[in-house]
Amino acid sequence: MNTQQEQLKTTLRNWTGLALALFVLNFVLTFHNVWPTLWITTHFELSIEMAMLLLVLALYIRWAGAVSSRVVSALAAILTVMTIGRYAEVTAPALYGRPVNIYWDAQYLPHVAAMMIQSTHLLLVLALFTGILLFLTSIFLILRTALNRIVSGTEQGFVSLVTGLLVIFYLCGYLGLPVRKLNLYSVPVTRTYWQQAGFIASALAEEGKLDVIPTANPLGEFPLPKLNGADVIIDFVESYGAIAFDSPVVAEAIAQSRENLASAIAQTKRRVVSAYVVSPTFGGGSWLAHSSFMTGLEINKNSTYDLLLTKSRPTLASRFTALGYRSIALMPGLRNEWPEGTFYKFASIYGSNELDYHGPEFGWWRIPDQYSLAKLAEIELNKQNRPPLFLMFTSISSHMPFRPTPPYQPEWSRILSANPFDNGPVQDSLILLPEWTNMQPAYAGTLSYTFDYLGGFFREHPDQDFFWVIIGDHQPVALVSGEGARWDVPVHIVSANDAIINSLLQMGFVEGLTPSSKPIGAMHELTARLLDMLAGNEPVQLASLPQQQK
Repeated sequence: MNTQQEQLKTTLRNWTGLALALFVLNFVLTFHNVWPTLWITTHFELSIEMAMLLLVLALYIRWAGAVSSRVVSALAAILTVMTIGRYAEVTAPALYGRPVNIYWDAQYLPHVAAMMIQSTHLLLVLALFTGILLFLTSIFLILRTALNRIVSGTEQGFVSLVTGLLVIFYLCGYLGLPVRKLNLYSVPVTRTYWQQAGFIASALAEEGKLDVIPTANPLGEFPLPKLNGADVIIDFVESYGAIAFDSPVVAEAIAQSRENLASAIAQTKRRVVSAYVVSPTFGGGSWLAHSSFMTGLEINKNSTYDLLLTKSRPTLASRFTALGYRSIALMPGLRNEWPEGTFYKFASIYGSNELDYHGPEFGWWRIPDQYSLAKLAEIELNKQNRPPLFLMFTSISSHMPFRPTPPYQPEWSRILSANPFDNGPVQDSLILLPEWTNMQPAYAGTLSYTFDYLGGFFREHPDQDFFWVIIGDHQPVALVSGEGARWDVPVHIVSANDAIINSLLQMGFVEGLTPSSKPIGAMHELTARLLDMLAGNEPVQLASLPQQQK
């Protein structure tokens, strides 16, 4: 009896170990994201790749008798790589709102790493990378252990089981049955890598095409009499998306600052109208939005953007230069040479070096947006007998990871001094590090800062004649904006010219800082319509588009 009990226990232990090994191998190829976090969970789906591996192993062992440790280690390494691919596949949509694309995303990993090092304590960064290395090593060791258990347990027989799973999978495919909708099989990880290979091939092929960029000029060459010499500011607010209105948490947090901005606009005898437009990008890729608006062309791929820079195309900068404007770019996040400046044809570009900021640094992006505007006023706006300005301002303080957010300095005369802030507000700002699993509070805080310095700037220049376009470049990452968020971004236009404001209302804008619910068109379409309106032509409403980007 004791012998039978021992045998039963041994059998039970063997089958339990085998079942656990099978679960592990299946889990690493089928797990799903716990949206919108970095965590994962199981939906208890089956991996067709695991079934095929088990069948091959079983048949090989029956034929050869054993599997060497080197082969097991090699298989564990392959499965580790596949696990990484699965993680990228299910996590990227939750964090960035789009599928992963190794061809493009890998190019920016060094910049992301540099941003993390700058915005997070060095010890935390080292701990993070050490933890990742140890975690990947642990995955490899766990998978190798599971494979060893599978190899040693094949004599207990599961060839029929895995064969049955394979037959069901391929039979459903042959009969046209939606096996994914049966919640039985997971999407194969090999398909992820196959798609990435397709992305790379497509990108390389598309880079050689010459017919991607339309030959038509949507910007025209006519005068813009409605402006009457007003300065034109295109203010791209980084990561300013529809989530600022759609999320009750964010909307409530920024309500007071938005109200203060509205008061500043009204007190300086200006008006503001608002709408939504559809951005060509989501969660990143700001340059696609900048180029789309600045050219009036739909630039929604990096390959199209790269090709655009090889062309000689009219841009808003060259357009306003031809009208006698001084076209400049204010880019506080720019640290290196920027060849795109030649394409856009700016007369001057004020990057990080030109702005000459010596105050406290706030994260990777260093320079507060308020300082950038104050410096611009000093070196350009306050000049006497100057031509009107056309300015493209790409703000940076609201860039992910949103912290540390600079404090707002109500004394604008001090912001350019050697001591722009008191120590208290600076320390309060620097002590708040990014919360990678709860980014909405930080996001709301940086939008409040944006509204505060914009309202302050308007108050500092009450008599300046502006045509000021405040436009979001894209929604923030899905970690902030939510699952399945629309691609819409707000656009606010501030002016003291009633004729311009009334024409914008006819185009589909609404009075105030709160847009109507639906977008009035795509971002690149707005450019041509604005120019047409400023030329004095009858305003044309942009066709409403679906709220979700195609």
